[in-house]
Amino acid sequence: MSDSRIEVRKTYKLYIGGMFPRSESGRTFVVSDERGAFLANVALASRKDVRDAVAAARRAQSRWAGATAYNRGQVLYRIAEMLEDRRAQFVELVVLSEAVSARIARACVDTAVDRLVWYAGWADKFAQVAGSSNPVAGPYFNFSIPEATGVVAVLAPQASSLLGLVSVVAPAVVTGNAVVVVASELRPLPAVTLAEVLASSDLPGGVVNLLTGRVGELSPVLAAHRDVDAMDLCGAPAALATDLERAAATNVKRVLRPPLAEPDWMELPTPSRMLAFVETKTVWHPIGI
Repeated sequence: MSDSRIEVRKTYKLYIGGMFPRSESGRTFVVSDERGAFLANVALASRKDVRDAVAAARRAQSRWAGATAYNRGQVLYRIAEMLEDRRAQFVELVVLSEAVSARIARACVDTAVDRLVWYAGWADKFAQVAGSSNPVAGPYFNFSIPEATGVVAVLAPQASSLLGLVSVVAPAVVTGNAVVVVASELRPLPAVTLAEVLASSDLPGGVVNLLTGRVGELSPVLAAHRDVDAMDLCGAPAALATDLERAAATNVKRVLRPPLAEPDWMELPTPSRMLAFVETKTVWHPIGI
């Protein structure tokens, strides 16, 4: 018997509701490296896939938001553990996808792991930062309490395929939101591989749904979808961002506008991205009851 064998090539699929379906359209697209060499065929998501992902996120969101803050922190920490275990694989994917050195790729993966741990630590603390006990002139307690906005559509950064993705998804999820993510169009492989980590962690299916495909095709559907409560336009092309904001205004979505330039994701984040997708509920309660 010959020692030679044909390598089993992976079929990269979508991640919706905790499962890995192909696009309902049956379409795929070719992903190449920076030199134009073939890397993989990846599922090309359709509008129907967007609607399926939003429905899955809505089903999962209330239960996820109802979990204890301690539990959400544990889940994010578990994702960090599993990403650490597959560190070598992700370093290789970042090298292939972003055409950076192994040293830079290792730093990106290590920072992505640390970022998950950082946000996990905020799970039971952000409410103290965003909430308050308010003084009132009367026999009442008055509390301001942050709550998750709901279903958040996230356009992942285009350049930073892994670290940028983690840096925009983790803050939305840790506060109790469910997300529908459109991965980097040119560099989707680290994202779809991260979906395997999510699927084998303790994260409930539907909390994170990941689509690969054309940002220009998928993002207008998310912006106009009436069951999407908020959008992070981080990875939106400048030419498209204004149209997406206009479409989002039709049902008063909360919108986080895209940065003027790609952020330095290696820098330590602030709580601002977490607090962008929470809403404040004010509770009055009579004293003595």
